[in-house]
Amino acid sequence: MFRTGKFFRTGGSLIAIASFAAMPAMAQDHASETPATTEQTEALTPADAQAFLDRVQEAYAAYNLTASRIAWVNATYITEDTDALAAESQAEGTRMSVRYALEAAKYSQIEGLSDDQVRMLDMLRSAITLPAPTRDGAAAELSEVSTRMSSLYARGKGTRNGESISGSDIEPAMGTERDPAVLKEMWVSWHDNVGAPMREDFGRMIAISNEGAEELGFADVGTMWRSGYDMPPAEFAREVDRMWNEVKPLYIALHTYVRHKLSEKYGSSVQPETGPIRADLLGNMWAQEWGNIYDIVAPEGAGDLGYDIGDLLTAQDYDALKMVRAGENFYSSLGFEPLPETFWERSLFTKPADREVLCHASAWNLNDKDDVRIKMCIKVNADDFVTIHHELGHNYYQRAYQDQPLLYRGGANDGFHEAIGDFVALSITPEYLVQIGLLDEAQVPSADKDIGLLLRQAMDKVAFLPFGLLIDKWRWGVYSGDIRPGDYQASWDALRLQYQGIVPPVTRDETRFDPGAKYHIAGSVPYARYFLARLLQFQFYKAACDQAGWEGPLHRCSFFGNAEVGERLDAMLKMGMSQPWPDALEAFTGEREISGEAMMEYFAPLKAWLDEQNAAYEAGW
Repeated sequence: MFRTGKFFRTGGSLIAIASFAAMPAMAQDHASETPATTEQTEALTPADAQAFLDRVQEAYAAYNLTASRIAWVNATYITEDTDALAAESQAEGTRMSVRYALEAAKYSQIEGLSDDQVRMLDMLRSAITLPAPTRDGAAAELSEVSTRMSSLYARGKGTRNGESISGSDIEPAMGTERDPAVLKEMWVSWHDNVGAPMREDFGRMIAISNEGAEELGFADVGTMWRSGYDMPPAEFAREVDRMWNEVKPLYIALHTYVRHKLSEKYGSSVQPETGPIRADLLGNMWAQEWGNIYDIVAPEGAGDLGYDIGDLLTAQDYDALKMVRAGENFYSSLGFEPLPETFWERSLFTKPADREVLCHASAWNLNDKDDVRIKMCIKVNADDFVTIHHELGHNYYQRAYQDQPLLYRGGANDGFHEAIGDFVALSITPEYLVQIGLLDEAQVPSADKDIGLLLRQAMDKVAFLPFGLLIDKWRWGVYSGDIRPGDYQASWDALRLQYQGIVPPVTRDETRFDPGAKYHIAGSVPYARYFLARLLQFQFYKAACDQAGWEGPLHRCSFFGNAEVGERLDAMLKMGMSQPWPDALEAFTGEREISGEAMMEYFAPLKAWLDEQNAAYEAGW
């Protein structure tokens, strides 16, 4: 996860410190921020716009440092006092974001602005996830309903075998439970207890935030979200559909195979041999990733690597610090400068015994320059070894664009930051482990293990794709009015069936609100970024492997130690948000479109195998 201060945005500008936490404006800040009249706008000049942008960046530079320090202390020393300090800091950031967004909308009407001025003003104008209108009481009401929804989700509980179970426990339980009756109970109880009660608040939130978006010059909030991709919002929606169609055949093949295995496991009365898959059987509350049921679908013996990374680390006396040094060594091998000494002094690598901390792994840059850190409670195992490589990718991105103007310090679009860490994590192949001395060359698994390895990877990477797409497709429809309040549940079920090929375990009606049972809906976190990142990581990975002259199967590629890859990667990272994202993509990959072709090439052996396995089965739903 990429973190800037208390608020985080995947690949976003640091001015987003208050904008992607779904916190609406404070009412008192709106009273004096009425839009300028036509006469006032005509009197302004590009020099006035530049003075405004300079003032904003200076203000954010001062705010970000203090806010980031408060957020870091709050995450690493969790107390009532640090919670209070963080809340106060968050509120101040929200007020700033709203104030500057309204002013940016005014300055954006000036004739003769430079390309940079237009770009920066658009960033400020669209940086708020939930914009509140300026009318009296609107911001307060929006704050109340959004806070109530987030709180309801945070306090949500389901049941398992009739016993109450918290959200933090029910999610892993969905991955280990194999009794379909219990799975159904957990799924239904969570969706009924968490989603349904926020239905009315959600509708009110949509109405109020749409008013705010209109004041900023957007047709609706969904249009505002889609405006941040260097193309007209409608074109971005079409591009997302194009990307999905490129990878859809792979998803359908995986769906067909998994459905057959589930039917074998549970019987056709629980999971029919044709049609959609019952959502609660896929090992995840939202059926967004299916890796937890790999044991049900794994080809016999094919997934056994013959080694475990965690065992290799333990055998060579790796601890948390040595694991992070290994991650740094990967980037150093590409030609990146070593991490600063402050990184090693100030990062949190292990869970302290004397206090509460937020252990969820994240990467930070506290001073917008070189005070980069990671926060993890590292354990010596394979998952954390991969996560370290991922999180450091964020830090190296942050360092690369530190000389850009403050408003340009972020990923080229909001999918880039996660994709950088993800594509580096894809590079932890047997070849890489041999290169760093963790694995003996004689232990490198033979090609007959590849299908199991690729299938395990696809159960998360590929299975996620339609879910990553439909979350915002549904919200875009709600915000535009194409989906009416009386059809929230039906439209959600229809999209889940259309894109994922899944159905709920019981019939749902309009007294329900299953979308609210997903955090990113309850918390108003835009989701298209995650879909983009899933495709970009493979595109970056293939580009790096091509540059390194790799000739074997793509999924076994290692570009460790390749200076050319590092040089081209650094050139892209240094651009930050200063240019449209196609320019950044081209700088590293030579391509100007986000594409699913690299993912298809990576999983090509698996796709061929799945097609063979599925020959006797009816594909799709």
